[in-house]
Amino acid sequence: MSLKKLGLAALFSLAALPALAQQTQTIRIGATPGPHAQILEAVKPIAAKKGLDIKIVEFSDYVVPNTALAGGDIEANSFQNQPYLDNQVADRGFKIESVALTVNFPIGIYSKKHKSLDALPNGATISIPNDPTNGGRALILLQDKGLIKLKEGTGYKPTPLDVTDNPKKIKFVEIEAAQGPRVLDDVDASVINTNYATSGGLDPVKDPIARENPKGPYVNIIAVRSEDKDKPWVKALVESYHTPEVKKFIEEKFKGSVLTSW
Repeated sequence: MSLKKLGLAALFSLAALPALAQQTQTIRIGATPGPHAQILEAVKPIAAKKGLDIKIVEFSDYVVPNTALAGGDIEANSFQNQPYLDNQVADRGFKIESVALTVNFPIGIYSKKHKSLDALPNGATISIPNDPTNGGRALILLQDKGLIKLKEGTGYKPTPLDVTDNPKKIKFVEIEAAQGPRVLDDVDASVINTNYATSGGLDPVKDPIARENPKGPYVNIIAVRSEDKDKPWVKALVESYHTPEVKKFIEEKFKGSVLTSW
């Protein structure tokens, strides 16, 4: 090859470098409003350096994000824990898998009418999420705090029908998880997930009259379609999330209401 041709080839190669460097892959990630979406905003600039253009798609409930992921409307989601995903896969047949642990949101019991669990009256009304995993989680918390006893062998998905001992004759109202903060005026207490408590203007560290032990199976995850789990963009996304910068953001932003898992 002549020197002239070599020079032209080198010139074209150099000219192509900026175009290659600017190539990005758009990844739509479903999240619930509040901490999940806010954390992903902190992940975005880090992921951009790895060639990912993250688009956050917010969902107001826990039902739609997995349907959207399975249907191809988004590439990943970040809003749920493993027991919830396991339940969805079993019930709906979704081919969705966890690819990374993210954060834990200890669930809390909130009340505008009472300052402690002991102050709850006989016949108190307590709202709990109506999905099996978070509703079960709420009942397990109430059992751990001594308010009720549950039938043995119900695992992580007990329902009010599994309550075997209820000394205060608590009445359970099952509602969409996102409605927890909005019904506080109408119930004696409400068991609320941290992300919905935060978006509802509550302080998940100071406001609950009781709080879940943060250790347990309820660490949240990033989920993708099974067919995508080994793709390079998934690795880049997880690496972007599991960074000191994101951990620092979580610690400074949420001050103990959200706990990192890496």
